[in-house]
Amino acid sequence: MNPTYDFTGQVAFVTGASQGMGLAAAKAYAAAGAIVVLTDVQAERVQAEAEKIHAQGGRAIGLACDVRDEDQVAAAIERTVAEFGRLDIAFNNAGVQAPASDLADQPTNDFDRVVAINLRGTWACMKHELKQMRAQGTGVIVNMASIGGLIGNLDLAAYNATKHGVIGLTRSAALRYAKLGIRINAVCPATINTPMVASMLETQPEAMEDIMRLQVIGRLGEPEEVAAAVLWLSSSGASFVHGIALPVDGGFTAN
Repeated sequence: MNPTYDFTGQVAFVTGASQGMGLAAAKAYAAAGAIVVLTDVQAERVQAEAEKIHAQGGRAIGLACDVRDEDQVAAAIERTVAEFGRLDIAFNNAGVQAPASDLADQPTNDFDRVVAINLRGTWACMKHELKQMRAQGTGVIVNMASIGGLIGNLDLAAYNATKHGVIGLTRSAALRYAKLGIRINAVCPATINTPMVASMLETQPEAMEDIMRLQVIGRLGEPEEVAAAVLWLSSSGASFVHGIALPVDGGFTAN
């Protein structure tokens, strides 16, 4: 059973919120009383999910936002503050997986895309979130990293590089902003049962065997299990936690 949280009166901003871990976190924030701004490049889907939250008694809006475009990021955060007056929590979840590839054979476009979304997109989100949180003197940011930011993975060098980079952004910014009342941390999931992973495994069925060999508990994680960790890092229960990269991996990195 997950602990309960009270985020009443707080405003949470979630990227990549149309499905998977972003959507699970958005729903959890809303269930705990937060006003939630769901953003995603898939505009219709994220707006539909926000409407579902609203229909269930929560407060949420859905906004189109491609994190590769800093102007769109800035506009989404400005809209959030204009509508709700503040920004208390940000979960920078938007990300993609690069196709597995020998580094020597990887197309430049694949590398550029994963860097633009996973690393530069997280940087852009943090930049504009921190401007608002710095002005407020309070706030919490949780970044989506990965166990790929803690270890190496065969033929996933570009993806892993971006997630190592996210952890570097997290730790460096945490040092700067801790004394300003802002906490910044990251979560590092293993393989989670999301639409993106399902799509990957359809094209790489042999990958599941390797995943299960190292997955100590013998199953994939669920989006709600990652959301539970994100909510804890967002809560006052984690008030003394700054700059960590928290594995949520079913024992993967202990193997």
